[in-house]
Amino acid sequence: MDLTAAVLVLDSAVRLATPLLLACLAGLYSERSGIFDIGLEGKMLAGAFAAGAVAYWTGSAWLGLLAAIGAAIALALVHGFASITQRGNQIVSGVAINFLAAGLTALLGQAWFSQGGRTPQLSGDARFSSLTLPGAEALRDVPVLGPIYYELISGHNLIVYIAFLMVPLTWWVLFQTRFGLRLRAVGENPAAVDTAGISVPFLRYRAVLICGVLTGVAGAYLAIAQSAGFIVNMTAGKGFIALAALIFAKWRPWPAMGACLLFGFLDAVAIRLQGAYVPFIGEVPVQFMQALPYVLTVVLLAGFIGRAVPPKAGGVPYVKER
Repeated sequence: MDLTAAVLVLDSAVRLATPLLLACLAGLYSERSGIFDIGLEGKMLAGAFAAGAVAYWTGSAWLGLLAAIGAAIALALVHGFASITQRGNQIVSGVAINFLAAGLTALLGQAWFSQGGRTPQLSGDARFSSLTLPGAEALRDVPVLGPIYYELISGHNLIVYIAFLMVPLTWWVLFQTRFGLRLRAVGENPAAVDTAGISVPFLRYRAVLICGVLTGVAGAYLAIAQSAGFIVNMTAGKGFIALAALIFAKWRPWPAMGACLLFGFLDAVAIRLQGAYVPFIGEVPVQFMQALPYVLTVVLLAGFIGRAVPPKAGGVPYVKER
């Protein structure tokens, strides 16, 4: 593989990893506070539909982004109410959110747009366009450095850069601020946090809200940045892959970025190799290449990460001692 082909694969990997990274960081905040959230998929899907619909009606990608964040926060609050206030089963709540989002987006999409659940194609200001970084055009023809800077670093839309900037920001928030210390503590020993006079439910609700914001941005990326509109079930399991990346990274932000890039790279390679000819085997079936990232996800989780220990209070409703 020559340099140009390698850069194009890596460029595709970055684009494909972006929604995974946003959803993974969303789950990181929630699960570090002790609230397990397998409803990432549903919140991303709701955000994607809200972004596509509002961007089509208003012609503004920014309003679509705000709508996506609002829709994801609404579902995050439902999960928070069921898990924190009502002390319900967090897994059941997350599954319910996934089913609710899948059914409601398809139903409303068909009722509002009559295109099989899709939104109409978006163009112009209704989508986030690619940004050209300073000096990219000037360095374009420079050997080695030019293709890397022009194709791999420059040329992405704003949400891609936001996603990767969220990694150091998340590390700083979790490990260098008082809020992060309390958030990690409430996921490990909520009784000790409560004894210190800090509200456990309030901390967990804030983590759930941050999760809603990030999953909303991930959904908006899918509908109005990576694609040109909403498609039924367009998340295609990305929320679950983000959860796998979170476990793979052992609930840490920098390894989470590496895991998401790995899964994005596997997906990019699978796309590039569809229909390719392999000696002694023949043409690789498209279905095999589509399944490859998911198969390798299971293999990596099963044999290469060792023991991943979640926050001790994760999934356990907190009951205040009297």
